[in-house]
Amino acid sequence: MTGGFFGWRVVAAAFALAAYAWGIGFYGPGLWLLALTEGRGWSVGTVSAAITLHFLASAAIVSRLPRLHDRFGTVAVTRAGIVLAAAGAAAWAFAAAPWQLVPAALLTAAGWAVTGGAAINALISRWFDRARPAALAMAYNGASMGGILFAPLWTALIAGAGFPVAALLIGGGGVLLLWPLAGRYFGPDPAAMGQHQDGAPAPPAPRPVAAPAGALRSQPGFRSLTLAFALGMVAQMGLLSQLASLLAPALGVRGAGLALSLATICAVVGRTAVGWLLPPGADRRRAAVLNFAVQAAGSLCLMAAGGDGAALALLACALFGLGLGNLLSLPPLIVQAEWPAAQVGAVVAALSAVTQACYAFAPALFGLLREAAGDMPVAPAALLLQLLAAAIVLRRR
Repeated sequence: MTGGFFGWRVVAAAFALAAYAWGIGFYGPGLWLLALTEGRGWSVGTVSAAITLHFLASAAIVSRLPRLHDRFGTVAVTRAGIVLAAAGAAAWAFAAAPWQLVPAALLTAAGWAVTGGAAINALISRWFDRARPAALAMAYNGASMGGILFAPLWTALIAGAGFPVAALLIGGGGVLLLWPLAGRYFGPDPAAMGQHQDGAPAPPAPRPVAAPAGALRSQPGFRSLTLAFALGMVAQMGLLSQLASLLAPALGVRGAGLALSLATICAVVGRTAVGWLLPPGADRRRAAVLNFAVQAAGSLCLMAAGGDGAALALLACALFGLGLGNLLSLPPLIVQAEWPAAQVGAVVAALSAVTQACYAFAPALFGLLREAAGDMPVAPAALLLQLLAAAIVLRRR
């Protein structure tokens, strides 16, 4: 075949898919909360409950992603997810009563489940082995781009044209762009293209990884990995949900928004650095410990800022942001190193399901903590969870 290694084109297509998936399934609900509470007068609790349902239902679906791929193929499942995400966004926008958010949340949950993190890993892992850290980092950077592009786009379109028009434009545009892209890039595999993983002249040598014994939930390596990243994601989601209002006294409202953008940019930098610099034989769990430690340092800086230290607050966002993206990209890389290749997709899907089910409650938990004890305990709570995650991730048995 001419034209170079096809896998890097798959990475570019997966980057675009990730931007769309996170733009609707991850960043969208928080912006829709504002549109529905301010525009229609619905209660924050009711809309927040629908957002939690969105993440919980998605967690239930994502564990079945490998079976869906096996039965229907990656192209059909991905296209279905693209359409479901667009239809779900429209359902949120056109909901005439709060109860209609339930079917809307189930639609966006299904779309998010089959286009999110586990799906991106499945699309990339067929094409890369040794270069998988770099390939996943590049593809997952689309998730950060989803926040950079789609958050202001949602805000501007909702303010200028209304929520329904915004949902139709964003969802419809995504379908028009990604439907043909999925067919072109997500259908072929290396064998069909006459290529091998990483663009190598021969298949990679089998990795000497023994299949862990017992059901997945009984395997110590899976339990420690899942618990560690569940705690890390709860800390991350909980702190992110409160960060803007915590930073506003020191930085102002506009400054707080810019600080969140700084964190997102640092997420791209951190994920890219780990993806390209992580040595092939490195202990990837130790890389996760370092990542949790960097985020813990960010929480310490936020504590030291005390609500009025602007420089420390910005440093906190930078440090926290550097680890932000790796909480998504490191688990599949650890799974690749510790499970046989045939099991990686199922293990990543199961891990994603558990961590997502946990972090779905994080915004509510951190919000309740602030209501009960004020702003001061938020950063220490995140710090404690990050340190626990760092300790647990090294416990293989």
